[in-house]
Amino acid sequence: MSLTLREALAASPLPRLEAHLLWQRVLGVPRAWLIAHDADSLEPAKIDAYRTLEARRLAGEPIAYILGHREFFGRDFLVTPAVLIPRPDTELLVECGLRAIRDVREPHVLDLGTGSGIVAVTLALERPDARVRATDQSAEALDVAQKNARVLGAKLLFSFGNWYDTELGSKQFDLIVSNPPYIDARDAHLGRGDLRFEPRDALTDGADGLRDLREIVRGAPDHLSPGGILCVEHGWDQAAAVRSLFLRQGFADVASERDLSGIERVTRGCMPT
Repeated sequence: MSLTLREALAASPLPRLEAHLLWQRVLGVPRAWLIAHDADSLEPAKIDAYRTLEARRLAGEPIAYILGHREFFGRDFLVTPAVLIPRPDTELLVECGLRAIRDVREPHVLDLGTGSGIVAVTLALERPDARVRATDQSAEALDVAQKNARVLGAKLLFSFGNWYDTELGSKQFDLIVSNPPYIDARDAHLGRGDLRFEPRDALTDGADGLRDLREIVRGAPDHLSPGGILCVEHGWDQAAAVRSLFLRQGFADVASERDLSGIERVTRGCMPT
């Protein structure tokens, strides 16, 4: 029995936007085409392909993993289950970094735990004169980040290793950014929603959610030039604790920035000159 696109959409238990996204993937067309051709009959093979994707979504798999991409800072990034799904909150980290190097010519930038590369690649594209290096302890994540850099035409270097434990040597940076694992290992949200499918070691440090942040802040003074800035993303309730970490390491001008929901999501600090 053949179905029209309109009938298939009406029969789907998914929200209409998600169903549209999956049909766009199956048919290889933009959303406007779906609207203009919703009376067209669908080939049985296309219906079967859609239902396969629909079943994955109904089982809870994130739409970004099903589609294989997600928008971030106005660009389309490759996404796989080896990396976190890009979130709008992290755009604040990019904005913080861009402000930090606004007046620096040919800044040296380090992104720790780059994942899919959304922060490092975006900084490299927004500041083509910057010399950006990105690190990650996951070879699979670095592969995704490198592919994103290639597809989007960003020029940067990649290093394999955990935080500062890479071939950084004594290199001094004008800016260090990081969106590390910061969810407390006991947080029940790790077993709910999209988080169930994302790489656990990119979500939680296996401890109180501050362990990796402590290591990043503690090691930053050895890798920042005088006047260099560290910007880190953290959890909704961690801003005060993270500011305290910065102050104990001698950072100046320590402040937290709020996301669009009014939550203190990113903390920054400057190395004294």
